[in-house]
Amino acid sequence: MPAVTVTPAPADTSATPAAAPSRAALASRALAVSCVLALIVLGLAWELWLSPTGRGTLALKVLPLAFAVTGLLKMRLYTYRWLSLLVWLYFTEGVVRASTETGIGMVLALVEVALSVLLFVACSWHVRARFKNRAALAAG
Repeated sequence: MPAVTVTPAPADTSATPAAAPSRAALASRALAVSCVLALIVLGLAWELWLSPTGRGTLALKVLPLAFAVTGLLKMRLYTYRWLSLLVWLYFTEGVVRASTETGIGMVLALVEVALSVLLFVACSWHVRARFKNRAALAAG
């Protein structure tokens, strides 16, 4: 019986190589991470020290933002996408509390609204920059 030789399959070279992140992607990541960290600090300070409501259990609202930090730092596109949807809950809370509270509570709510809008812009900018970079790589 003749010996059978097996040759390995050639490596797949059709996949486009991963390119370095664009300047826009890096800048939008920095803005998104800054906004998320600021929202976390604001939420904790607001609910635990500056203008607490109840026993401070509302401070748990920052937990989803804490989960997003690692995905943002690793530039996971999925994280930017779901965070751009989640951020509207923080925006809505800020608008409602800005219209119902007075004093420091209203100011904190307006800061939350501003940070939420900035975070949405950063996430949208990042997703757009990544798709634009991907299209440019595919075009060659």
